[in-house]
Order: sequence, then structure tokens, then C-alpha cells
Amino acid sequence: MAMAALGLFVFELRTTPFQGMQREHQFRFGYNNRIGKRPSFQFMGASNDGLTLSGTLYPELTGGKYSLLMLQAMAETGKAWSFIGGDGTIYGMYVIENLNEKKSDFFHDSAARKIEFTLTLKRVDESLAEMFGNINEQLDTLTDSVANGLGGLLS
Repeated sequence: MAMAALGLFVFELRTTPFQGMQREHQFRFGYNNRIGKRPSFQFMGASNDGLTLSGTLYPELTGGKYSLLMLQAMAETGKAWSFIGGDGTIYGMYVIENLNEKKSDFFHDSAARKIEFTLTLKRVDESLAEMFGNINEQLDTLTDSVANGLGGLLS
């Protein structure tokens, strides 16, 4: 079963299972300094949310260097990827901002028995509504298309 998907890369137990997921929401404020008073603040909107996935891979049991290599190749494209949780939650469009890996407990040929990773993503879409459009409008369009199609069949 999938834990999550970043674009077409699926996080699951046999590829890259993560044990931690940290989501960060930031909000921007502008301010003006005032003489003898505290600065005045103005809300400027939401910032780009961050998402950090972390975990430990044991290549004998789970994914290993090839799973991380795939994520690295995705990051090097510079493209935004949709991030969808295994429970169906749509988080938005994210770029891969950072991929850290730490290898330890080596075999005699220097292959790692243990690989710890941290994947940092940054949200780049404006909003889910913008990403998917107005669902009511889509439903109206679909309903009109079906009605027109049926009208042509019935006449």
C-alpha cells in the first residue's frame, strides 16, 4: 500500500518508507517602523509551505540507493510534482528543495546497510482551488455536456 506519491514516485515500504513527516505553514507580514510606537504590521498572505519527509532505509529489507537516486533525478529536473498522501490528501505541487542522505553500518564492499534520508519539499502552487479549478464550474460543464449528448441521442 502506498504511503504517499510525489509525481509518479510512490513512497511505500519496499521503496522509500518514511517514518516522519513534518509540514510547515508560514505567513508573511510587512511592517513599517513608527516613531515612538511599535511597528505597524500588514498581512501579506501565505508563504510557500514546506514539507519534510525523513526515514531510514535498510537496503536488505526496503529500498536503497536506487530509490534515492530516482528522487535526486526528479530534483535535478527542477519541475514541480504533485504530492498526494496515501489517505488521499492532496497537498499541492512541490519542488524538491533538498535531499540529504547519511550512510552507515557498511558491508565489506562499502555498501551501506543503513541509509538515513531527509527530503525537503517546497510548495509552489498558489492554491488547491487554482490547481484544480472551480469544482462547481467543472460539474456544470460536465452536466451540460451530458445533457447535450443525450439530447442529440434522443432527437
